[in-house]
Amino acid sequence: MQLELGQKIRELRHRDGRTQETLAEALGVTTQAISRWEANGGYPDMETIPAIANYFGVSIDELFGYENDRERKIDAVIAKVDSFGIRTRNDGPWFDECIAILREGLAEFPANERIMITLAETLWETGWRRNREYIGYDDDGFIQYCYDKKRENEYWSECAKICEQLIENGRDNAVYMRAVAVIVPLYRNYGEYEKAISYAKRMPDLKKCRDYLLTEATDGKLNARYTGEFLLHAAQEFSEQLIFNLVSNRNNFESDVPMKKVEGAIALFDLICDDGNYGLYNDILIKLRLYLSRLQWERGYHDEAFESLDKALYHAKELERLIGAPEHKYTAPLVSFVIDIPAQAPDGYACVARELPGDWPFWCNPEFSKVEKEIKADPRWEEWAKKTKE
Repeated sequence: MQLELGQKIRELRHRDGRTQETLAEALGVTTQAISRWEANGGYPDMETIPAIANYFGVSIDELFGYENDRERKIDAVIAKVDSFGIRTRNDGPWFDECIAILREGLAEFPANERIMITLAETLWETGWRRNREYIGYDDDGFIQYCYDKKRENEYWSECAKICEQLIENGRDNAVYMRAVAVIVPLYRNYGEYEKAISYAKRMPDLKKCRDYLLTEATDGKLNARYTGEFLLHAAQEFSEQLIFNLVSNRNNFESDVPMKKVEGAIALFDLICDDGNYGLYNDILIKLRLYLSRLQWERGYHDEAFESLDKALYHAKELERLIGAPEHKYTAPLVSFVIDIPAQAPDGYACVARELPGDWPFWCNPEFSKVEKEIKADPRWEEWAKKTKE
């Protein structure tokens, strides 16, 4: 302990540009005492320890070198939960195990904000997966959430309490942002729109978000990289919001409009990655192509629907080819400095090509069972399904 304490005092003093004399004066001790501590010839009195920690703005644990070990253990808890990839899986048993891991983590590290927000996000995902069948449409054709059913959701009740605590009392700004991102749709699902809106308004607008500000922070090649990343991220978020906007009103599906909009979203990626190198964004293109196939079949464009299925399979195989690689470089002019790390992609990416039939058609609203039954009765479906196994 003595050795670590002396080293830590010296590191913190150098970090802050303080002299031994300055520190000695602040603590009311001699310069020789500071010199002895740092040379491992002695250590401060216990009553002086809090003053040293306060002077450098660190915890007593960090002063004694315990903080790094603590953070490593917390990282391990969160990494273990992340390894399950629950947001990309359709099976349910993993949720209970993840929740148990996080509860054990909180028992060892009470009120740790990182573990708390990870638990809240896991509870949100669990509650959603186990109650998702309650989404429907009102008499005017707009998506509606069955609030009474959602209020009985034990996972969400606990999730809301954790998020509210973190928002009001948390110290970590990144955790605060994550808590707001969870609680907004949660209160939406409860039908408490005023609360949801009030929390949403606490967040920065689009031009103050991280991805955008990074494009403002640099120039040269680094700026080109951040700008390319922003374009790709923005295209994905735009595409998903476009789909959600379409499915939020079933009246949209009385014409070819949704089909044209999805084709436009796909074209956006073609505009950015105009050489066909889509990298990890093959994932969103799989979903868009599968959804387009459903819309095309529904509107009577049956040949085109199978063309879209083939294109979805192409993107799936391209994505599988990338998974596990240490890095992937984009080559189109607008994104030529962007580099992804496919090896860090969620587990669900790796098996997407083999699971395409089970995942079809993504974005299930409005009800798609009639379309699914029809398209799977077509002889071409069986042929296509076989190709996903090759």
